Amino acid sequence: VQLQAWGGGLVQAGGSLRLSCAASGFTFNDYTIGWFRQAPGKEREGVSVISTRDLKTFYADSVKGRFTIVSDSAAASVYLQMNSLKPEDTAIYYCAASSHGHIISFPPEPFYELWGQGTLVTVSS
Repeated sequence: VQLQAWGGGLVQAGGSLRLSCAASGFTFNDYTIGWFRQAPGKEREGVSVISTRDLKTFYADSVKGRFTIVSDSAAASVYLQMNSLKPEDTAIYYCAASSHGHIISFPPEPFYELWGQGTLVTVSS
């Protein structure tokens, strides 16, 4: 049972990246998958989350209108499309999964039972 995240890299400000989070070893339906990030010297923060049950999504205010989270149950994957990237988006990005598929707001970190390894996103100015 694991999550694997990838897709990070170095991009110039204004550019785009797509992060992927693939699940293995468990049924992907009726889960909540979240993306979090941790910038150097800062606490980890929630970026975006999606319920694979009803595709409900939530975003941090700092990424609304720039990031889009989508779920592909057939591929057991969740993607985070990041556009108009800013230097302040630089961080290690993590995906996390919860077996509770019903969400009414952005669940905090204790809600998630499984975490993937991080993928580094660096946005140069």
